[in-house]
Amino acid sequence: MRSVRFRDSVPRGCDEIEWYTDLRLPNVTNIQERTLALFQQTGAYLNGHFRLTSGLHSPEYLQCALVLQHPQHAEELGRHLAAALRKLEPMRNIDAVVSPAMGGLIIGHEVARALNARHIFTERVDGKMTLRRGFAIKPGETAVVIEDVITTGGSSVEVIQLLKSVGVRVVGAGSIIDRSGGRADLGVPRVALAVMNVVTYDPSVCPLCAQGSQVVKPGSRASV
Repeated sequence: MRSVRFRDSVPRGCDEIEWYTDLRLPNVTNIQERTLALFQQTGAYLNGHFRLTSGLHSPEYLQCALVLQHPQHAEELGRHLAAALRKLEPMRNIDAVVSPAMGGLIIGHEVARALNARHIFTERVDGKMTLRRGFAIKPGETAVVIEDVITTGGSSVEVIQLLKSVGVRVVGAGSIIDRSGGRADLGVPRVALAVMNVVTYDPSVCPLCAQGSQVVKPGSRASV
């Protein structure tokens, strides 16, 4: 097992993390490279004209589902995220991993497995994040919030606010990909396996729209 340290990819507000990983792809030297290599390998890095969950438009999209459909990749990424989260509060057990549906479901489950915690998820009801399906979390419990990709961090912030409103201690948040370049502020420490500066546009000034390119909401059709 090889130890790799990298500083530039640690989001603001997070402690520097020392990553431990089994590097199994040629010419891969750290977790960020390994993560992005998996996206390339599985065809999960897409180019086109996309409307993100945040409402912003982008010429690039990372379709995490194409990576996470492979259980071995999901397990590996979840294990690395769990290791990073443990660094935030090494002496504290995590009671629950909470994810916004749907993107956070698979990776949240794998992080929970690695942390030996339970996994629950939130869903939108009338536009508001809520716990359904009998899920419950008690005041005083400790939780982390996990998504697949963060752009503005809006969904994670909603989940964090929901948890705090019922007395849960949220010690951190994590994602496979941080598309904000480390700028998204969730109000809690957070970690990401890969940090990217991805171009996004407000729909009102999107040059792709101005060119007449049709915007696609990823997942709304089989191919792009």
